[in-house]
Amino acid sequence: MAAIQEYTTTVVGAYSVPRWYEALERQVESGLLRKEELADAQWRATQAAILDQEVAGIDVINGGEMHRRENNRYAPPNAMLNYFWQKIPGFEKDPRAEYGIVTRPKPITPKDPNVIHPAAICTAKIGYGDLGLVDEFKFVASNARDPEGVKITMTGPHMLCKVAHDEYYGGDIATMMMDMAEVINRNLRGLDEAGCKHIQLDEPLYAAAGVHRDQVEAAVEANNACWDGVKAYRWQHICQGNYAVGAHYDGQVGHRYFDIEDYPADLICRTDCHAIMNEGDMTPKYEGRLGNLQLAVGVAEVQDMNVETPERLIEKMATWGHGSWLPREQTLLTSSCGMNHLPRHIALGKLKAMAKARDILRSRS
Repeated sequence: MAAIQEYTTTVVGAYSVPRWYEALERQVESGLLRKEELADAQWRATQAAILDQEVAGIDVINGGEMHRRENNRYAPPNAMLNYFWQKIPGFEKDPRAEYGIVTRPKPITPKDPNVIHPAAICTAKIGYGDLGLVDEFKFVASNARDPEGVKITMTGPHMLCKVAHDEYYGGDIATMMMDMAEVINRNLRGLDEAGCKHIQLDEPLYAAAGVHRDQVEAAVEANNACWDGVKAYRWQHICQGNYAVGAHYDGQVGHRYFDIEDYPADLICRTDCHAIMNEGDMTPKYEGRLGNLQLAVGVAEVQDMNVETPERLIEKMATWGHGSWLPREQTLLTSSCGMNHLPRHIALGKLKAMAKARDILRSRS
């Protein structure tokens, strides 16, 4: 697929989660609401997320990952991990347990031993499961003004395997990731067949503690296997845990919790994708390495509770290399990470600022 138009705007995935999610979840737990009624509320929130993105003027949208989120409102791994683990054979299941999977706590960053996640337990060879991506695409596309501008996001094989407890593969994460890649690839091919034109894979742990270059190389190989035969425009999101903002989010995954090892920009650029989505201040690390790939610069900062002006976004991009080593035809716009933790008016304001920055940049000869 050819490169897309310069300064195209897109979202990372997760959108502002309404506070009433928690109240509805408690009502489900107490038996006052059926789980199906919560699911209906989640899909209505998806429709609202779509509308916000369209009102803001974002080019490539998604459904905000609203229906993937149960309990634990703030922690992104809920939507990135638990939602998918419960659908994949090989991870221990218990329909009575939270998320329907057996979990044990697992620390995820040496920067704070109190930051843990209820990690699934891999007890058998990973097998195929329908991850629900096609159904998600059909719903979002049916509610979008431009179905061809709909993007579906998916957690990458490294994240799904690295965070889990491995009781089957004997520590051979490369083999584990390749088995996971087979599952993901079948699902991404299904998206292709359904007409999805934009697909994204997410990998937050390429610079986490203990993830050295050999593991990143294996992760990129598994990532490329996910893309085998996929014709859609392929987005590769790389982040390092940009979610916590303020005291209200203490104990959650926070900005720069994962950047402990060297940032492997050269290896990331070997990914068989069309565009890399990065945290904006990591942009200079791609100089001389990007090749023909497009770079969606994460210029709207989700760690900042203030709405940036379009002019400020453009100024930051220039500081990071836009207009010098990063040419306009390779430059796309996004946020530094997902917006699930931001109040809706702030998230919407940041989307509008991105769209306005796009218009200003395109108007320049």
